[in-house]
Amino acid sequence: MNISDTVKTLNPRPAYQGEGQEEAERQRGLIEKLKSYPKKPKTFYLSTMGCQMNARDSEKLKGILHEIGAEETTEDQADLVIYNTCCVRENAEQKVYGRLGYLKGIKRKHPGMKIVLCGCMMQEDAVIEKLKKSYPEVDLIFGTYNIYKFPELLLTMLETNDTIIDIWKEQQDIVEDLPSIRKYPFKASVNIMYGCDNFCTYCIVPYVRGRERSRKPENIIAEIESLVQSGVREIQLLGQNVNSYGKGLEEPITFAQLLERVCRIEGLERVRFMTSHPKDLSDELIAAMGKLDKVCPHFHLPLQSGSDRLLKAMNRHYDQARYLDIVRKLRETVPEISITTDIIVGFPGETREDFLETLKVVRESRFDGGFTFIYSPRIGTPAARMEQVDPEESKVNFAELLKVMEEIAEENNARWLGRTVEVLAEEKSKNDSGMITGRTPQNILVHFTAGDRWIGQMAQVRIKETTPFYLIGELA
Repeated sequence: MNISDTVKTLNPRPAYQGEGQEEAERQRGLIEKLKSYPKKPKTFYLSTMGCQMNARDSEKLKGILHEIGAEETTEDQADLVIYNTCCVRENAEQKVYGRLGYLKGIKRKHPGMKIVLCGCMMQEDAVIEKLKKSYPEVDLIFGTYNIYKFPELLLTMLETNDTIIDIWKEQQDIVEDLPSIRKYPFKASVNIMYGCDNFCTYCIVPYVRGRERSRKPENIIAEIESLVQSGVREIQLLGQNVNSYGKGLEEPITFAQLLERVCRIEGLERVRFMTSHPKDLSDELIAAMGKLDKVCPHFHLPLQSGSDRLLKAMNRHYDQARYLDIVRKLRETVPEISITTDIIVGFPGETREDFLETLKVVRESRFDGGFTFIYSPRIGTPAARMEQVDPEESKVNFAELLKVMEEIAEENNARWLGRTVEVLAEEKSKNDSGMITGRTPQNILVHFTAGDRWIGQMAQVRIKETTPFYLIGELA
């Protein structure tokens, strides 16, 4: 049973010769072999946890599986079940173990089922040891550095019928020229860099994604040009910290300069990016936001905490004043900008006074939305060895933060009432088949009354109702 309910497009093979071309050709040869391999999976289920980088990796996994002729189905009916894992928070890891426990019973009834684990969680030594000891039903394990080897690893697993564990401790190649499946044919994400050098004390990402590595600008531009030729209208540039883009390249280039080159691509209508670290956000980038019409007026700027004391303990390399100054400059340069953020509640040592400093920044910054979390200790990070705070106090503060942010978001969204906004229509509304869902340049979700023919098109929508989380409108 095919459960896909969204448009999916197999990316055309790019016309450019990207990074790792020789290795990409080798993996494509193995894809051809898998197409006619008698034991290949006919169906698959893929669950993606974590960030946009993981989502982009899953597009590649899905593209390879579609290329060999496998179709998507439900978790309990699939020949191949893949979990692309995240290790940023503990609940994401526990979810994986819970699903593996569920699959153990399913696999007894479906002995031909193969279980694959990949992604950030697999880069942790303790996780691998636990899987070896307690979850022998897992057939293939690989991490973040060798995802492009999926055709080779899949074929090896099928040929040997052995458990395959292939974990690399560092990046060896950047290989981009492989099949990919996108959720939308008119939107695409493009990796511009990998890894992170910041080593925030709470974060496991530098340990599982490695140090920063930037792609050459000519390869990025060529990939985007190829995507635009295939019908893509909106591009999102991805990196753990896009502000660091260009470091280590032979020819110096800044992220702002890359944005300028991307915006010169004919046929491309919208450009987004994430994520941007406040510590090295340049005035050059802010100025580029103001002058480049194709760059959407939305900025995701993680705060994490408003307390200078905690920001230092987090190793964030900025203080409250620096953060608020960035927000001020962004709003002065791009008056209609929306700013979203990430905030951690309950970081080790957080007091009520620290939390109130965070609320102060939230009220002054007037965020349009954000990802908010209660701190989760990650083994191997410095913060996990710090004195932890009372979880009940964190829950109270967290609820208060959510209330304040929702109130501000509701007030912010109210400014769009009665106005006409441009919306890139994405899909049918999940709650009302007579409505279409899309996003404004500010990345605000809009539901509006329209027919299916608008999907993939830019629509002018008059806003007639607002909520803290989305807008409701009709075609203007």
